[in-house]
Amino acid sequence: MRLRRSVFPLLTSLLLIAGCSSHTQTQSNKPRVGLVVGEGGRGDKSFNDSAFDGLIRAEKELGIEYDYIEPGDGADREAALRQIASGRSIITFGIGFMFTDDMNAVVKDFPDKKFACIDYAVTPGKPIPDNLSALKFREQEGSFLVGAIAALMSKTGVIGFVGGMDIPIIHKFQAGYEAGAKAVRPGIKILFGYAGVTGEAFRNPAKGKALALSQLDQNADIIFHASGTTGFGVFEAVRERHKLAIGVDSDQYSEAPGYILTSMVKHVDVAVYRTIEDTLNNRFHSGVHELGLAENGVGYVYDEHNKNMIPASVINQVEALKDKIIRGEIQVPAQ
Repeated sequence: MRLRRSVFPLLTSLLLIAGCSSHTQTQSNKPRVGLVVGEGGRGDKSFNDSAFDGLIRAEKELGIEYDYIEPGDGADREAALRQIASGRSIITFGIGFMFTDDMNAVVKDFPDKKFACIDYAVTPGKPIPDNLSALKFREQEGSFLVGAIAALMSKTGVIGFVGGMDIPIIHKFQAGYEAGAKAVRPGIKILFGYAGVTGEAFRNPAKGKALALSQLDQNADIIFHASGTTGFGVFEAVRERHKLAIGVDSDQYSEAPGYILTSMVKHVDVAVYRTIEDTLNNRFHSGVHELGLAENGVGYVYDEHNKNMIPASVINQVEALKDKIIRGEIQVPAQ
């Protein structure tokens, strides 16, 4: 276990959570929040880092302290949640749909503690525990917009998509991307590829590069990825071939300056921050809470980095589509 400085009361007895890193701040009377990082880990410049940004913002603006654990493998997730919940944390976050079963197992043993799970997989007909907030996103809506950008900007008429794990939540990115592209350019050709069927698919840059190169060989000139650190391989491929990529979850321009056309942003940081704020103000609500374009939960990046890459005429079309989605005039498919 790689351990940063910690004085968490139960940590000594729980160091058997092998292969993970953790952090705890000095104990005080400040409210405390816990977070367990998901697949791909911190440093993904994407999903997990966005969640952590929300935690840091809450530290600065709301005066909380925090504990976080980065599990070494899937078997550690439940143990990590239990470790944090056993302490002073007022709410404990699990980052990613793969925490669903672990959350279900833990929340019932800590009925007086609150929990939140990003991308919790809801089972139809099964109620959400009273102490759990299921935070979900309409990823397909943001993906629709970057799909439209890709189709409008493509010079070859061929664009690509690289997914991480072949699962329903990533299918939402693909479905929205395809729908947005075809909405503005019906004859566009879209190539699809997935890195695998296990959590490793979110942390395999070599596979991401191979998938991207295959699509570039088939004349794709813009590739959108939804694949965690696997996407770093996609960025490497477009740099080598002087093509373009679209980032995911956070603004990923800095990972390949000049080669990132835009990024589909998923405001996990906002969801984490707002949930902490609500908990502190006794407004915690269990059940499913879904964020899309209307709630500023998803979107795309258009700033000083890509204003010279994307014409204003393209952005005007995309903004019109965004307005129609928010008004309910366009229903974006999720699969």
